[in-house]
Amino acid sequence: MMILGLVRWMQPVHGYDVRRELLSWSADKWANVQPGSIYHALRKLTEEGLLRAVATEQVGARPARTTYEVTTKGEDEFETLLRSLWWGLTEPTDPFAAAFSFLPAMPRAEAAAALRNRANLLRAGVESMRASLESDWVRNRKPVHVGWMFELWAVRAEAEMGWCERIAERIDSGVSYLPAELESEEGWSGWRERREPPTAADAE
Repeated sequence: MMILGLVRWMQPVHGYDVRRELLSWSADKWANVQPGSIYHALRKLTEEGLLRAVATEQVGARPARTTYEVTTKGEDEFETLLRSLWWGLTEPTDPFAAAFSFLPAMPRAEAAAALRNRANLLRAGVESMRASLESDWVRNRKPVHVGWMFELWAVRAEAEMGWCERIAERIDSGVSYLPAELESEEGWSGWRERREPPTAADAE
């Protein structure tokens, strides 16, 4: 949708300009649009009939540049994707959730330290983003509404920072995060041993 939308907005446009605009919006960070995949995506969208190549030119020794426009089919696809994402709700998948589900496998001190480190990484990201908004974004006259998305990211990051710090404090305080019947066990090994079914040897 990002590439279709930008071609639609800037057309006729070279792939280089699409790439440059996306990077200037930091879309590689919040939209999972990687710079190296943009040219491949343009070719694939063209093969699928969503874009059309209207010209290819070469200046001197520079690589040839293809100019793209959106087809009628591409317009329809963009409108469909745009509205499905505006009106729907898609929860992002965070690999950290899978790791956190195995909290008992981590020593308490390390788990608390890792959570505080995660909060510090998020804080650094928010500070960097705000600095960019206050300088580069305004000076280079980037779309105001794209800057608003950074505000959303900052709010989410700040909420997670607070959560990380609260959970780290609970872990440090010795609060049990194992099932009630395993409160006296320490960490993953105790939980695993208590969860394993008894063997024949245990029965003897």
